[in-house]
Amino acid sequence: MTRLRAMVLLLMLSLEACMAAAPSSRFDASASNTDAGAVYIIRHLQKAKGDDPALTSEGATNAQRLAAMLADANITAVYATRTRRAMETGAPLAGQIGAQITPYDPRNPDALVAEVAAGKGSVLVVGHSNTVGDLVTRFGGNTAPELTEQDYGTLFMVDEAGNVREFEVE
Repeated sequence: MTRLRAMVLLLMLSLEACMAAAPSSRFDASASNTDAGAVYIIRHLQKAKGDDPALTSEGATNAQRLAAMLADANITAVYATRTRRAMETGAPLAGQIGAQITPYDPRNPDALVAEVAAGKGSVLVVGHSNTVGDLVTRFGGNTAPELTEQDYGTLFMVDEAGNVREFEVE
């Protein structure tokens, strides 16, 4: 009986250690170093078909969810490429914080990094599947995510120490 208790205790401790080490995909603005100038980077959300498509209804709903997630994250600016899908992804948050979306050229990420560095507070940057990984590292992230054309809804937060956290827009 004592041996069984010891095994159960060992199993419980092992499970607790695994749970503590698992990263959280639940966003909590109060626990995310928001007042220190975090950079949040996301690929535009679900898009329709076409040359410069709008967001789908699912994408528009997720843009609202993104704004709600970041409501308490001390965002002071929203940057997006000039594409309709990127602008529509950032629009709900920009409206919520009373700011205009600042367009940026995805072919000149150094200019974006310099502009963000000159500002204060946290920012949201809306990019594309082929630019998000590069943006994460340019903003000091120690790991670069790889996205495909099918990846939507992952929000990356880069803090001042270069730590990268991932959250799902829910």
